[in-house]
Amino acid sequence: MNSISKLNQVLVYVKESFVGKDEIIDLLGISLLARENAFLLGPPGTAKSAIIRMLAKGVENGNNFEYLLTRFTEPNEIFGPFDIRKLKDGELVTNTEGMMPEASMVFLDEIFNANSAILNSLLMALNERIFRRGKETRKLPALMFVGASNVLPEDETLNALLDRFLIRVKCDYVNPDLLENVLVGGWNLQRDDDATMPTITPKEIQELQQLSKTVDLTTIRKQYVDLIHNLRNTGIKISDRRAVKIQNLLVASALICGRMEVIPSDFWVMKYIWDTEEQIEILAGIIDGVIGKEISPQSHPQALFNKVPNSEELVKEVLMLTEKWDNGGLTFEEQNVIKDKLRYVQNRSGWIKNQEHRQHIEQKIETLWHKILQTI
Repeated sequence: MNSISKLNQVLVYVKESFVGKDEIIDLLGISLLARENAFLLGPPGTAKSAIIRMLAKGVENGNNFEYLLTRFTEPNEIFGPFDIRKLKDGELVTNTEGMMPEASMVFLDEIFNANSAILNSLLMALNERIFRRGKETRKLPALMFVGASNVLPEDETLNALLDRFLIRVKCDYVNPDLLENVLVGGWNLQRDDDATMPTITPKEIQELQQLSKTVDLTTIRKQYVDLIHNLRNTGIKISDRRAVKIQNLLVASALICGRMEVIPSDFWVMKYIWDTEEQIEILAGIIDGVIGKEISPQSHPQALFNKVPNSEELVKEVLMLTEKWDNGGLTFEEQNVIKDKLRYVQNRSGWIKNQEHRQHIEQKIETLWHKILQTI
């Protein structure tokens, strides 16, 4: 069995264990293959740590490090204490046994509680996979870092921390219709010791990470450049550095599907590069609009979830945006939010199959655009 099949079997096993979490688990698989960091935003009790724990068990002989950060967390709790025996000899050497510097999978819960004492070390670990303390410098074996929080950072000093997580996923409670399945799955999970869980070795993952560098990106290069320009014009900030790193996600999507060539539907991963919750719908609308006509049997399963919108819900959204605009007193930023949401609705309206409904919505959208243009 090849390594891609092994990784997919691990992901399938985890998805079968956690009802309604396929999106999150697939994105964690992409992050693992791309060797990029993932951030989960969501309230307690949404199985964030449990998913990471099980995924870590699927990495054979791999070490998992999990920690809940508080404002008072000290470097010793994350990186390990100084080795007392060597300290007596005047050497500052960290005893990292069982700590983050030796872990293949790292999960840091409530990561925005990180204080200044550990912030710089964390930033270097996340960005460069390097641990530095005093004269010590060592490479980290971490295959992936996952951070989680209930809220996005408000302190500007923590924005640099969020920026180290290329993929951002919202982790909510599952659909109420699936609650019974969640209860059954959770009960079975408590009784299962994962003895039958498929595994993949860290070495095999590293080999896949190297293989991903040979995946062909040239087929979508121009389309990707145009998409980056489009997103920037919409107000979504994508630095050159992030634009380069996003390519790692695209090739991971291709490789996990058994392809050595990126196709347009692999752009689905770009729906998860948002900076604010307001950008989630906007990104989804733009990306779905790009990949909608490019779906093929070779596409990643998550690329297929471009759901046909409900025409009534879109009408309500346009009416709400119109009311907000008509009420006036909007700041420049609030006006831009309305424009971005209107573009999202406009993109989604093109998916409505009923021509009469589509024309009705498009007319209301056009009316609102006319009002907006009159005030510019």
